[in-house]
Amino acid sequence: MRFRFVHAADLHLDTPFEGLARVSADMAELLRDASLQAFDNLIRVALEREAAFVLLAGDLYDGEQRGVRAQLRFLQGVQRLAERGVHTFVVHGNHDPLGAWSAVRSWPEEVTFFGSDEVIGVPVEVAGERVATVYGLSYGRREVAENLALRFPRAGGEASPRDRREAGTGFRIGLLHCSVGDQPEHSPYSPCSLADLRGAAIDYWALGHIHRAVVLSDDRPWVVYPGNTQGRSPKPAEMGVKGAVIVEVDGDQVRTVESVSLDAVRFIDIRLDVDRLGEEADLGEVRAELLGRAVTAREEHEGRALLARATLHGGNPGGSTLHRDLTAPGAVADLLRDLRDSLSDTDPPFWWESIKLATRPLLDLDVIRARDDFSSNLLTLAETAADDPCNKEQLLRALTPTAPAELVRRYGAPSAEDLPRLLEEAALLALEALESEASACD
Repeated sequence: MRFRFVHAADLHLDTPFEGLARVSADMAELLRDASLQAFDNLIRVALEREAAFVLLAGDLYDGEQRGVRAQLRFLQGVQRLAERGVHTFVVHGNHDPLGAWSAVRSWPEEVTFFGSDEVIGVPVEVAGERVATVYGLSYGRREVAENLALRFPRAGGEASPRDRREAGTGFRIGLLHCSVGDQPEHSPYSPCSLADLRGAAIDYWALGHIHRAVVLSDDRPWVVYPGNTQGRSPKPAEMGVKGAVIVEVDGDQVRTVESVSLDAVRFIDIRLDVDRLGEEADLGEVRAELLGRAVTAREEHEGRALLARATLHGGNPGGSTLHRDLTAPGAVADLLRDLRDSLSDTDPPFWWESIKLATRPLLDLDVIRARDDFSSNLLTLAETAADDPCNKEQLLRALTPTAPAELVRRYGAPSAEDLPRLLEEAALLALEALESEASACD
């Protein structure tokens, strides 16, 4: 029998969107409701596509102190599904472990919350026929270092999928919030390997925790992260299209895994190589190019409110001289203010979140590195410090209490991850000043 289900994760309902710079009034209002609107979109899509059930793989809420608004919105959504006979299966993750306060204690019979003590298998019937079994396990606390995947039924001498279907288990789904392999952008909660997942008697792993949509395995077992339903910040993992996946199964075979967008506000990165503007380009041309890119982005993401970060890069020897213009005091701040004013009346709203300056001065670092002078010694010192863990730790301790306000505004409180970039920027600024002074004296 053919059936369809929706797999979503990391809803982070009523997320506060911390760390964002000031936004327009229209964008602020949209951001307040974005995660809830994305959840409403999820319910709508599940009903429109006649899904047999919905899987939610952890982090429904943004923290253990779950907001009442988020809980009531979630209740309304699963009630709408239940009224149409659609079952909802839920596991809790590191952001919303079991045991946190709940404003709702009465749920429709069609909603299953998996516990944290043992893996339970719940059968799913369509038109009176058992088509699948959903196995799930929640987090009992936030910090989970155990490999929970090993608790799921193991394959071993497992019967074939056809034999299992005839025995009554049907298509087997594993619902889990975990980290598969090395995931540098996310904390390694319930870490496991792809081999651990493949060793289980599971046909489709419905995973959560990683905010990028990715299919780690497209054969039995399928291993899928749908990503989060709504981007939460301008970080790389939060940018771009956000949503869920719709999975169509025929008997014991996955036929299609289709990504669907659900987000109400989309974070994007508009990248501009300033060298391509030519050697004589000025800030007026940078402005015009960025506004043109914004128009294109609005066409590509039609119907979505957009929150954009502009990343300016370039500065190779022989390229433009815009780096010096962009690093002039107040230049980037004024450019950002002008860009915001130019698109203040768009519908849906478009907001420039920030301008990230990744341009370089017109310095040939290989030539400087080969010299035996103060500039070459400075460059070597900066590169050595960035590679030495001990030096990084000492620098971080020295920098944290004395960081300039402008630095904190651009990057937040300095961290070990920021140091290599900060050291590189500092070295380039110093080298540009030294080389300019040396040229003036020649």
